[in-house]
Amino acid sequence: MHNLVRAIKALSDETRIRILRVLMEKECCVCEIMQALDISQSRASRNLGILENAGFVKSRRDGLWTVHFIDVQKAEKYHATFIRAVKDALGDSKQVALDLERLKKVLRVGPAKVNQEKKSS
Repeated sequence: MHNLVRAIKALSDETRIRILRVLMEKECCVCEIMQALDISQSRASRNLGILENAGFVKSRRDGLWTVHFIDVQKAEKYHATFIRAVKDALGDSKQVALDLERLKKVLRVGPAKVNQEKKSS
């Protein structure tokens, strides 16, 4: 029961739901999530950690990058149910539409470069 409660708590935050929705589209490193959601590196990392601890997100090394992804095959059965529910519930969300539009333009450049580009804009 403890794992189920942890999963439900992980979904109680808008940023984590938005991250989960982005990861439904493609696997991403932190810098890509930062760009897609227009959030800081610390906020992205903290919320990814919570999602990973709750069993929604997995990560693996890809060269210099740590790539985060959803692995429904190895997750608990209820994770897949929650993930489908999140996707269905966010179908007409303007915020998610904006996140997914930004996701199309993200670059795997690293947090320092993303922050530098924001300052010069």
